[in-house]
Amino acid sequence: MNRRAPAHLKTLRRDGYVITLRRAEVAFERRLFPSSSPEILAAVLIMTKLVEWLFGVSVVGAAWALVSFDLLDLSLPQTYREVAWPMPLYLLVSFGCYSLATVGYRVATFNDCDEAAKELQGQIKEAKEDLRKKGLKM
Repeated sequence: MNRRAPAHLKTLRRDGYVITLRRAEVAFERRLFPSSSPEILAAVLIMTKLVEWLFGVSVVGAAWALVSFDLLDLSLPQTYREVAWPMPLYLLVSFGCYSLATVGYRVATFNDCDEAAKELQGQIKEAKEDLRKKGLKM
């Protein structure tokens, strides 16, 4: 069955690759990469999210190092450094709790795909009939 991408997605096919992009990413591609191939565009978009996360972690890490080790001689009270020192551990535990809660929520609200299940059952029946015709006994 040939399925089309939803209206907010654009599917690019080139050299055996299928790349699905959101409308915002397509607009981004047209402005910055007017003559680029879809493969290069997909690699740039994937790396963009990685760069965002690395930048955020770097900023937080730099701020933590400045406060914890008093690198700029800001003459901060000792209590600031005592609070800042275990902050990476607190952030890691908070991120883990958030991730666990998000996964739990997504599992609890997972939608059943009745149409896809029916389609899959039909394909299984077709495959069984085809195998029976070819002589396979089940």
